[in-house]
Amino acid sequence: MTINNLRLDGCAPTPLAFYLKAIGILRLVSEQADPSVRGWWNGDRFHLATSLNTTTLEHFLLRDYEPTPFLSSWNRGSGFFIENDPGLKPLESATAKRFNAFNRGIRNSQSLLKGLKDADGAVRAIKEETKDSSISPAERKRIRDSYEYQQRLKEAEKRFKHEKSDLLPLLRKGVRGQIREWMDAAMVLDAEGIPKYPSLLGTGGSDGRFDFTNNAMKRLAEIFDLESDEGNPKLSATQWVRGSLWGQASLCSLGGKPAGQYLPGTAGGANNSNGPEADSAINPWDFVLLLEGAVAFTSHATKKMGAANASKTASPFSLNSCAAAYASASSSDEGSRGEQWMPLWANPTTYQELKQMLSEGRAQLNAKQVQEPLDMARAVARLGTARGITSFQRYGYIERNGQSNLAVPIGRFAVKRQQSVHVVCLDDLDAWLMRLRREARNPSSSARLIQAERNLLDALFRATESPELPHLWQKILLCLGQIEAIMRTGSGFSAQPIPKLRPEWASACNDGSAEFRLALCFALQAKGFRNSGQPIDAVRRHWLPLDKWQSRFATSGGVGSVRLESRPDVVMDGRRGADDAIALIERRLVEASQESIRQLPLRSAPRISAQMTDLSQLISGDIDLDRVIALSTPLMALCHTAWAEQYVAIESPKEEVTWPDDAWLAIRLCTLPWPIHLRGSELHIGTDPALVRRLAVGDSVSALEIALRRLHAAGVRCSVRGGSVPPDSARLWGAALAFPINQATAQKFLYRLNPSKE
Repeated sequence: MTINNLRLDGCAPTPLAFYLKAIGILRLVSEQADPSVRGWWNGDRFHLATSLNTTTLEHFLLRDYEPTPFLSSWNRGSGFFIENDPGLKPLESATAKRFNAFNRGIRNSQSLLKGLKDADGAVRAIKEETKDSSISPAERKRIRDSYEYQQRLKEAEKRFKHEKSDLLPLLRKGVRGQIREWMDAAMVLDAEGIPKYPSLLGTGGSDGRFDFTNNAMKRLAEIFDLESDEGNPKLSATQWVRGSLWGQASLCSLGGKPAGQYLPGTAGGANNSNGPEADSAINPWDFVLLLEGAVAFTSHATKKMGAANASKTASPFSLNSCAAAYASASSSDEGSRGEQWMPLWANPTTYQELKQMLSEGRAQLNAKQVQEPLDMARAVARLGTARGITSFQRYGYIERNGQSNLAVPIGRFAVKRQQSVHVVCLDDLDAWLMRLRREARNPSSSARLIQAERNLLDALFRATESPELPHLWQKILLCLGQIEAIMRTGSGFSAQPIPKLRPEWASACNDGSAEFRLALCFALQAKGFRNSGQPIDAVRRHWLPLDKWQSRFATSGGVGSVRLESRPDVVMDGRRGADDAIALIERRLVEASQESIRQLPLRSAPRISAQMTDLSQLISGDIDLDRVIALSTPLMALCHTAWAEQYVAIESPKEEVTWPDDAWLAIRLCTLPWPIHLRGSELHIGTDPALVRRLAVGDSVSALEIALRRLHAAGVRCSVRGGSVPPDSARLWGAALAFPINQATAQKFLYRLNPSKE
C-alpha cells in the first residue's frame, strides 16, 4: 500500500479555525476513510501520511464524508425552538445516507425537548396576548397588570424553569455516539448538575446570539444538496474544499456569513478593509471542519478532594488568562474565558494517540496543578513533554472589535529538549507573585504598579522560554527592582518585598560583565558575617524600610491607615547609582561614629568581592553605575546562608589586570572595614568621614590630601604626592568606595603605593 505525504497548506497553527481544521481532517480521515492515517506539524503546515492522495482526499470529503451531528439543543439559537428553522429543517428532512446520524440526532433531541418546548410555547402564547395590535395600549396594560394574567404567566414560567433545569441531565442520559462526543466537548455538568462551558466552544456551542451548530448546519446546506438522495456537493463545493485543504485562492468565499471567534481576520467590522467597514467572509468548509476538530477537545468536571464548591471545568491545556508576553496585552484582556495552549507536534501521530494526549492535557508544577500561563511555561521549560510536543500556540479568548469574543493568537512557546537548571529559580517567587498580582488588580492600584507588574510578567515569560540567556534574567532583576521602588512610595507594599532568593540566581544572571560582578558584591556586603554565613547588618535596610527580621516591610498606623515607616537609614532611592552608593557610605559612617568606630563597616560576603579591573573601569567611567545599582537592589534578597553553603562561582574573564588610578588606591586604603594583615602585624588605617564628603561634592584634591595624611600617620610612605580629577570623576571615586574588596586586594593596593611594605 502506497503511503502519501500530503502537505495541507490550508491548515496552520493560526488562526484557531485553521488549527482546529487540521485536527478535524485527521479525525474524519481516521474514523471514516483510513484508520492508519497519521498527522504532524512541520513548520507552520499540517501534514498527513495516508493511503489517500490529493484527489481521493477531496473525493472523500465531497462524496463520502458523513458530518458529525453538531446539536446544541439546549441553546435557544440552535433551531429547535423555532418552527421550520432554516438551519435545522433542511437537515431534518434530508434523505441522503451521509446525513443519517444528523437525522437520528435531531429526532432524538426533539423527543427529549418536547416538555421544554411545550412549556416555552405556553409562555410565548401568554405573552402574545399583550402584543395584539387590534387592542389599545391601555387595554394591553390592563391585561398585563391583571392578577389572572400574572398568575398564568408565573405558573407557565415556573414550569419552563423546571423543565429547563431537568433538560441537561436528561440530554446526557438520552444521547449517545457522536452527539455525546459533541456534548462532552461543548459542556460538562458538575456534581450539582450545574453546566460548565469550555471556552473553546463559547457558552455551550454559542457566543451570545451566534450559535455555532445552527450556522454549521447552514454551511452544510451551502456545500451539499440536502434535497438529493445522495447529498451531492454543489457547484462551488469543489473549489471551496481545495481552498480549505491546499490553501488555493478562492473567489467564491461567502460574504455576510459570521465566523464566530475562530477567524478574527475575516470577522469584518471597523477597520477590517480599505473602507471604514468590512463584511465577514468565510469558506464554508473551514467552519464545518473546525467544529469537527473541536470534538476532539473533550472536557471534564473536576473537584479538589475535600474542597467545597471547588468544581471546575478541565479542558485540554486550558488556563486562566494573563495579559502578558504579547504586544496588545491589556488588563481588560483578563476575562473569565481564560486562554488555551494548543499543542504542535513533529512526530507522525494517529488520531487515537492525539486523543489520548488531549485527554491528558494538563501540566503540573512541583505539587500543584498548573492553572496560570506562567506556571504552564515554567512546567514546560523545566520538564518538557513526553508526547513529542515541539511547541504550544497560545490563544487568548479576548474581547476585541467591540464586545466580540475572539480567539486571539498571543504567541508561540517552544518546548526545550533538555531541562533547564535555571527555571527552578522562579519557584522562589511563587507566593510573592500571587500577592503582587492581587495588589496590581486592586482598583485603587497605581498605574505605575500595574505597568511594572505587566513588565515583570513579560520578562518572566521570555526568560522561561530562553532560560540560557543571562540578559533575560537580568531583565527580571531590573523589573523586580522597579517594583520594590514603587512599593517604597506606598503603592502595593502589602505584597511585601521580594522573598529570599536562592544562590542559583547569580548563575542564571551572570553574563560575564563587570556590571553584574559589581552589582553582586555590592548587594551581598554587610557589617560582618557569622561562621554560618549569616550577615550582620546587611545593606538591604538602606534600600527598603524593613522590620527586624528583614523579610517584611516595617509599617505603622492602625487598621485602614497602615503605611510604611519613614526611617532615616533608608537612603537609597534607585534614581542615580552614584548618589545611592555615596549615600550608603555616608550613612554607614554616621552609624559607625555613633558606635565610636573609625572604620567603614562594609565587608564583602564570603568569596565575592570587587576585582581590580572592574574597579578600574568603574572609576574611569566605563561602567554603567546606574545599571549596577539597579541590579544590586533585587540581588540584596539573595540568601546569604545558602550562598555560603552553596557557593556559585562568579569569575572575571582571564585578561590582563588593569590597575585603578594610584590616587584612588590611596583613598580606598583609608576606607577599609578592617586592618590590613601584614607578616606578623596589622596595619590600622582609620576612616575620616570628611574624605567621603569631599568626594561627594567633587573635590578630589582635598579628599586625596586627607587620605595621604591618614596613610602617613599609619606609616605608609606613598609614591603619590597629589592629584586632581573633574568633579564628576571625583563623585565616581566616592561611589566606587561602596564596592568591598578583600584582604588580598587591599595588600596589593598597599604594595603598589609603598613597595617597601611588600
